[in-house]
Amino acid sequence: MLEYRGFESFCSAYFYNPSWWQKMLSFLLLPFSLIYCLISRLKFSFSSSQKDLGILVFSVGNLVVGGSGKSPLCKAIYSFFDEMSEYKNAVFIVLRGYRRKSKGCVVVSQKGEILVPCGASGDEAMDYAINGANVIVSEDREAGILKAKELGAKIVILDDGFRHFGIKKFDILLKPFSRPACDFCLPSGAYRLPKSFYALADFIPDDSDIVRNSRILYPTERMVLVSGIANPSRLNKHYDNCVAHYHFSDHYDFSAAELKEILKKHAATSLLVTSKDYAKIKDFGIPVSVIKLELSLSGNFKNILLKYAKSF
Repeated sequence: MLEYRGFESFCSAYFYNPSWWQKMLSFLLLPFSLIYCLISRLKFSFSSSQKDLGILVFSVGNLVVGGSGKSPLCKAIYSFFDEMSEYKNAVFIVLRGYRRKSKGCVVVSQKGEILVPCGASGDEAMDYAINGANVIVSEDREAGILKAKELGAKIVILDDGFRHFGIKKFDILLKPFSRPACDFCLPSGAYRLPKSFYALADFIPDDSDIVRNSRILYPTERMVLVSGIANPSRLNKHYDNCVAHYHFSDHYDFSAAELKEILKKHAATSLLVTSKDYAKIKDFGIPVSVIKLELSLSGNFKNILLKYAKSF
């Protein structure tokens, strides 16, 4: 079993399972965390007046670095509303499009048609697009929301939008799968915003509100797990199904040559990847098995979404 993680390996240990010297480093960095926290609070205080963009916006976010399951939840909320006749084809997902090779506001997909390559959208946006969602990427979230409205959207789901305090929205905050070792902000702890900001959320789902089901599509006899996601420990349960595993940095830009070399090295019959990574390598001509994570929302969660939609 092999694993390459480098800096991400250090960060995962530092934030969630620190050694004694990492705890000491965290303590020494506390002054910088206090400055970071102060800046975050000032930014919030200057953005306390929320701008109504004239469209229903649901934001899915978290407070910590690393994965908390935002993308699967965005998909589940999208599907929930898109299945209703009044919102059919009128739901859009808006996100930054991290590490994309484009700038500005870009329409990635609409009505089942993918309009740009993965390089122009980013892997997360392409993952949404492959699954049939209407998707827009924009560094300026307000511009992305207004573009969706122009294209006929009735609902916008803002991926990682909690920090955009100046936009009127319904904030859904996810807590991390594992609690950080330190409750401070960066760089001492894993929090991008002060932990006290949980009180600003409109809804924080608990384990009873979300049912997660993970399955492998197109499994083969000798699979090698390859991932480029945050917090890859979430994939540990799949190790027994694989002959080896490789973890690269989040949003890693894979090449066909290196993936083919991994296949050859282990005489593997396929690579086992997440849906986000599949979006980047689907055209490489490599045998691929895909980890499909599907979420079901509780009746309570659905009622909360509908109540806000009807009150808008």
